[in-house]
Amino acid sequence: MKASYPVSVIVCAHDEEANLRELIPQLLAQDYDAFEVVVVNDRSNDGTYDFLLEQTKIDPRLKMVNVDRLPVHVNGKKFALTLGIKAAAHEWILLTDADCRPVSKQWIASMSSHFSEHSDFVLGFSPYLHTPGFLNKFIRFESLVTAIQYFSFAWLGNPYMGVGRNLAYRKSFFMQNKGFNTFLNVTGGDDDLFVNRHAKGNKTFAELRPESHMVSIPEKSLRSFYRQKVRHLSVGKRYKPKHRILLGIFTASWLVTWFTGVAVLMIDLTYWWVIPILLTRIILLMFTIKTTARQAHLTFELWTVPILDFLYSIYYLSTGPVALLTKKIRWRN
Repeated sequence: MKASYPVSVIVCAHDEEANLRELIPQLLAQDYDAFEVVVVNDRSNDGTYDFLLEQTKIDPRLKMVNVDRLPVHVNGKKFALTLGIKAAAHEWILLTDADCRPVSKQWIASMSSHFSEHSDFVLGFSPYLHTPGFLNKFIRFESLVTAIQYFSFAWLGNPYMGVGRNLAYRKSFFMQNKGFNTFLNVTGGDDDLFVNRHAKGNKTFAELRPESHMVSIPEKSLRSFYRQKVRHLSVGKRYKPKHRILLGIFTASWLVTWFTGVAVLMIDLTYWWVIPILLTRIILLMFTIKTTARQAHLTFELWTVPILDFLYSIYYLSTGPVALLTKKIRWRN
């Protein structure tokens, strides 16, 4: 029988009282033998501190770490997360965000099924909540494509990123590698850069089963989504060279297929053979999206894939250069 490892769930929160009122009861209701929930109150201005203080008196499994000031030249999220990890009572750390919700009471159990003395990372999936509107369709499409990428790389023994909304690693591993010290000056990257720097194929596992999902609340405006993605993509330029090359080839092929193919057809229709290439690519992408969504028990409107696929190429052309050239990226708080 597989050993059950005690788990410390860590959440960093800045002005997240409303979200924590929903999330914490769901975390404490997890069907798992030994776990604690550590919430880092990161300089909140709302009622987060009072709410957490009250809740810690009700359930001893809930612990609060309070951050009232930030040291000079230290990234706020990384500082808060580091304090949370240091305060954790258990070896295995399971991370999520305040605006996320576990799909089931088996979230901790599903992620911990890969915990062992021979594993360092467990990469989880964090799909976005399905809401009305075309922007939501694109956000869910983009997150699904990203998940297909990093899960495939991990399954092939070449992990390059994870998402902090659903990610696990060992506390001792974090401390031995000096945490985020090598990229403290970078806004973001507490999840994907840490995985990129330290994850090894034989010690990294990817968990996609539906009960392991941590659903995230999506951005509601195009502007906020754009700023979020520029911030995320700006971290990618700090990946290992081999990962930058592989992801660059993937992106280039995506852009070339659409823009070169469409341009050729607009110039001269005698190049009809371009049409089967575009159709084959769309069919393969639809099949991949459908297969992944089915495996993850997600619903996705397949008829939108060709449209979203084309818009995805425009999205990369608009956000990629900005992310690469922008030197100063600001966190939302």
